Amino acid sequence: MEVAPGIRRIGSDSRINSYLIEEGGRVTIVDAGVSGLYADLWVELADMGQTIDDVEALVLTHGHSDHVGFAERLRTERHVPVSVHEADASLARGEVKNPSKGLGPTKIGPIAGFLWFTLVRGGLRTRHIGEVSTFGDGATLDVPGSPKVILAPGHTPGSAVLHFASRDALLVGDALATYAVTTGAHGPQISPFTADAAQALDSLTRFEAIDANWVLPGHGDPWTGGTSEAVRLIRGSTAQA
Repeated sequence: MEVAPGIRRIGSDSRINSYLIEEGGRVTIVDAGVSGLYADLWVELADMGQTIDDVEALVLTHGHSDHVGFAERLRTERHVPVSVHEADASLARGEVKNPSKGLGPTKIGPIAGFLWFTLVRGGLRTRHIGEVSTFGDGATLDVPGSPKVILAPGHTPGSAVLHFASRDALLVGDALATYAVTTGAHGPQISPFTADAAQALDSLTRFEAIDANWVLPGHGDPWTGGTSEAVRLIRGSTAQA
């Protein structure tokens, strides 16, 4: 479904997001969700008037399994290159353990729903990526949409925010969320399963001044209230916690 001009989300459920960014008839995928979304990818491409042959790149905001999803299948079967920040390359390849520090606050309904969602969509079949290319902080990627990379460590060491200026969009991965899969809370917040919450909070300063109409998270619906307002709300809720 279309979530912003020139940007579509695979599927109608925003608990786990994978985005398609179209530029000049070419497509960049940002994050690969869970493996079962691969079938939905083809449907979404058709709805936007594109085919799998128009996909030129898959960029990961970080290396967690619910973002790696169908990446290895896309890479091996369709020869689409996969890239991730250099600090998360070993995580995406499965060479190091997930750095997340526990679940944090949870509610049975939301976390059970999230686990069921991932299970029925192939979350247990996620394959680590055999080969990834890497990028660094401040790079402008040579992929459709030409996003600029802003490193925002905390959720993982290599968590990256991607600024698609031509689409007035900031794809933040799990640098922040608008839905907590562990509690069901809505609105801007530090994402669950974050390795270093204090560092993640500090990293908000790295992109809060970017004026983007569309802030698109890895989990939850689009935020259109401004990047700085999203950060202000996160800081306020954290101070009250």
